[in-house]
Amino acid sequence: MTVFEATTGRGETPPADSVAPRDSTADAPTSVTRLNATIRDFIARWNTVWVEGEITSWNVRAGNVFARLKDTRSDAQISIRVWSSVRGRIPSDIGIGDHVVAAVKADYFVKAGDFSFAVSAMKHVGLGDQLERLEKLRAQLRQEGLFDSSRKKRLPFLPHVIGLITGERSDAEKDVHRNAELRWPQVRFRTEYAAVQGDRCVPDTLAALARLDADPEVDVIIIARGGGDPQTLLGFSDERLVRAVAAASTPVVSAIGHENDHPLLDDVADLRASTPTDAAKRVVPDVGEQRALIAQLRSRATTRLTQRLTHDIAQLEQLRSRPVLRSPAPIIDARAQEIWLLLGRGRDTVNRQLDDAGRRTGELRASLRALSPAATLARGYAIAHLDGGVILRDAADAPAGSTLTITLDRGSLTARSEGEIAEDA
Repeated sequence: MTVFEATTGRGETPPADSVAPRDSTADAPTSVTRLNATIRDFIARWNTVWVEGEITSWNVRAGNVFARLKDTRSDAQISIRVWSSVRGRIPSDIGIGDHVVAAVKADYFVKAGDFSFAVSAMKHVGLGDQLERLEKLRAQLRQEGLFDSSRKKRLPFLPHVIGLITGERSDAEKDVHRNAELRWPQVRFRTEYAAVQGDRCVPDTLAALARLDADPEVDVIIIARGGGDPQTLLGFSDERLVRAVAAASTPVVSAIGHENDHPLLDDVADLRASTPTDAAKRVVPDVGEQRALIAQLRSRATTRLTQRLTHDIAQLEQLRSRPVLRSPAPIIDARAQEIWLLLGRGRDTVNRQLDDAGRRTGELRASLRALSPAATLARGYAIAHLDGGVILRDAADAPAGSTLTITLDRGSLTARSEGEIAEDA
C-alpha cells in the first residue's frame, strides 16, 4: 500500500475497516471516503500548469470566486476556484467574457467528490472571441442608430393582448403570467414557445416574433428568459434577431435575464426589463393603484368643486346683502326724479338754442338778401353779359355788333350792341 493510499491527506487516517481501492473486492469493498482520499492524494502530486481560456461564469461567494474557463477553440471547459487569499493578486477587472491565462493546480474535495482547479495567478490576454465580436456588432448597431431612444416605441397604457415569447413550461412564463394577472386580472396573453438557448433559439424566436407582430390584436411583445451565463444568452445577441426586433411594428420588451445580463436585444428593444417579473410589472398597470388614483382624483375634484360652490355662494350672498340689491326701489325713485329734472333742463336748453339759432338765421337771411344781385334786379336794374358769361362793366368792352345777354329781374333776353354812345348825343 502506498502512502497516498494509506491516508486521506491533511493528517486524516482512513477508516480501519476500509480496504485500499486496489485491494477491494465484492466481499471487501473500499469506502467512498477512502476512494476519494486515494483520488485526492493522487491528484495532489500534479504540478501547477498555465492554461488559456475564456471566462464564461464568475460568481463571488464569501470572498471566494467560483468560475468556469472555456477553451476558445472548442467547447471544453473546466471549473476553477479563486480563493480570497489569491484575489488580491489578480486584476480586479477580470470578469465574464475575458480571455485569460491562469496558473492552476488540480484539487479534489474528498467530502463532495468535486474536482476543480485552484488558481494561484491570472492575467488578461484579451476579450473572449465571442464577446469581442459582440462588442464590434454593438458598436456597429449603435452607429446605425438602432439603440437611439428616439426610434423606440411607447408601450400602451393597458394592452388588450400581450404577446409572450418564452420557453415552454419555463419559470419565466410563470413569472410573467402570475405578476401580470396579480396587477390586472383581465389581462390576456398570446404565447409563442421557442427554444431560449442552443441552435434553435434564433430561428424559433424569429418565427414567433413574426407571428405575434403580424397579429393586429397584440399590443406589446415580451421576450422572456430566466437569465443564464453569456454562453447560453448568445442567441439574444444574434444580429438577425436584433434587426428583426428593431424593424417590428409592435413594441418589444426584452426580459432576457437578470440585472447583470446584457445581450444586444436589451439595447435595441423598446424597453429593457431586468427580469421577467419586472417586465410584467412595467407592461401591465396595477388595478389597485389605478383605482386608488381614480378615487384620489375624484376626491380632489369633489373638494375643488365644493370649495368653488361655497366661494360663489358666499359672494352671491354678499352681493345680495348690499342695499342696492336688497331694496332697489328707493334708489330707482331717487334717480328717476333726477332724470326728469335733467330732462327738463335739457329740453329748455335745447329750445333756447333753437330760438337763438332761428333769430340768427333770420338776420343772416336779411343781410344776404340786401347784398344779393336779385334785390338790385328787382329795383329795375339789369345785368349785361358778354359771350362766355363775362359781366359787362365798360361800354368799350362791347363794340358794335357784339352779342349781349341781358339778365332782368324776371328772365333774360339777347341784344346786339350798336357801339358806344357819345356823351354829347
